[in-house]
Amino acid sequence: MEMESTTGGAEAGNGHRSIGELTKAISRDATALVRAEVQLAKDEMAAKARESAVGGGMLAVAALFGVATFGTFVAMAVAALSTAMATWLAALIVAVVLLVIAAVVGAIAVRRLRRAQPPAPTETIESAKEDVQWLKQHATSERR
Repeated sequence: MEMESTTGGAEAGNGHRSIGELTKAISRDATALVRAEVQLAKDEMAAKARESAVGGGMLAVAALFGVATFGTFVAMAVAALSTAMATWLAALIVAVVLLVIAAVVGAIAVRRLRRAQPPAPTETIESAKEDVQWLKQHATSERR
């Protein structure tokens, strides 16, 4: 994005602008630059949000097909076991195996979630507090 120069305005008699005029021009240019940067950031975030929405939708479709595939494999396992035993017993064995897997993965997930609590960035907060304390100390010692 190209910004136009703000050389307009009254010039002093010697061809140079006054400090006041220069300050106004810098302020005006800085404001325009900040607005342009904010608009660019908004546009970029909107484009990324659209791309993320499409990707998320596609991921949901992939998950749906994955669940259907898993169900088919479960049915296949029951059918394979039912050749050697009663169908109800084959289904019970497959269900128990799936329940054990779910329990183990669930227990691991709960343990990891508890380890991640609280969700606030505690180390960063502590670091920021230390920085503020350091600044206060140095600001006080500079005045003396």
